[in-house]
Amino acid sequence: MVRNGRSRRRSARFAAGAAVAARSVRLTTLFLCLVAGLWGLARASGTQDVVIVPISGTVDEGMAHLVERSVDDANASGAAAVVLDVNTLGGLVTSAMEIRDALFRSRAPTVAYISQRAYSAGALISLSAQHLVMAPGSSIGAAEPIPNTAKNISALRAEFASTAARNHRDATLAAAMVDKTVDAPAYKKPNAILSLTADQALRAGMAQAISPTLDDALRREGYANAQQRTQQYTFGEQVARFATSPEMSGLLLSIGMLGLLIEMQTLHGIAGLVGITALGLFFGTHVYAGFSNGFVIGLALLGILGILFELHVVPGHGFAGILGIIVLLTAVVLSFGIAFFFVAAQAISVAIVLSALVFFAATRVFPENAFVKRLVLSAAQGSDYVAAPDLRSLLGHSGFATSYLRPAGVASIDGRRVDVLTEGDFVTAGSPVQVTRVEGARIFVRPLQAER
Repeated sequence: MVRNGRSRRRSARFAAGAAVAARSVRLTTLFLCLVAGLWGLARASGTQDVVIVPISGTVDEGMAHLVERSVDDANASGAAAVVLDVNTLGGLVTSAMEIRDALFRSRAPTVAYISQRAYSAGALISLSAQHLVMAPGSSIGAAEPIPNTAKNISALRAEFASTAARNHRDATLAAAMVDKTVDAPAYKKPNAILSLTADQALRAGMAQAISPTLDDALRREGYANAQQRTQQYTFGEQVARFATSPEMSGLLLSIGMLGLLIEMQTLHGIAGLVGITALGLFFGTHVYAGFSNGFVIGLALLGILGILFELHVVPGHGFAGILGIIVLLTAVVLSFGIAFFFVAAQAISVAIVLSALVFFAATRVFPENAFVKRLVLSAAQGSDYVAAPDLRSLLGHSGFATSYLRPAGVASIDGRRVDVLTEGDFVTAGSPVQVTRVEGARIFVRPLQAER
């Protein structure tokens, strides 16, 4: 009886423990479901954001950095879409390829909205987006590479065609934007580069819609209630893009050239330091933006060293200075890139004209040229120095020797006591003499009795 009672009590306790454990499992499961629901709700709210990336101005490395950061941000936050606001005439093809690859890595849908135009590298960026919307009056295309060698055309044509095919667009039309030999009779003349208007792009299936504004384009794509997060350039990217603009590049070149010219005028070192700093900023920002590289920097340094060698080591020879100027100008052209040769020519022309005008004004302020003074021997007259008087008025006049002339001595000419020299004759004191020659402070005489 006792054993049976104990067994019943153990069974009751075991059943109570099992009930508690089951209740704990149910509560834990309910808690986990609640956490999962909240997490899903948070992700759902996160997908209401669209990341807006401005694609404006010159396509460069700074823009590529911005797009890569934006795509990474969209992937991390679970954004609903990455939207490109495009208005560009083009730029570096290498940077456009980096942007294309970044867009392909996006887990969110990608949309390109062309507000005005997307030419050259901008066309490749726009075609990289899964959805393409254009504003009325906008256009896309004109992507022939510079220089338009067979190798460059072939490589870029393949990039355009594969990009278009990946996003279910006409690869032939994309290739015709690069290669004039590709036929597209419905949209271009033979041997012409293809550019499409918004209506043509819509008819050809290159664009999915035409919308007057970016907000309207977002509504068409289903993001009417999405919160827009516009990406901004970092300070370094802003500096690089600002300093590589044609206007700012011309100003930096002007300051650099002026610094070297004024350094030649003064040789104080300050103007030269300012000029070299401006040139360093010019080339440094072009390297950061992707336009330039180490070879160009080396050329620039070689050119500056040649100019400084001419100014401070062997002034007057000319060879080192002329060679340095040629090398420096070559580096400037290469820093813009061959594709932007005319932009480089514009910036150099502005720099030369501005430098010439300011240097002309500077020569009025600093009239003495320290560089020229190093080439020409110039005598300095101190406050205690008295120049010899002009004695040429005594030429041909007569007087008498007041001392023995052996051959130097003293004579009185027109009542003036002066030091004289003979041509080697000995003349006694009191003998009449006549001035025959005057050379600076030296007066030559001859005895008059020699003529008798």
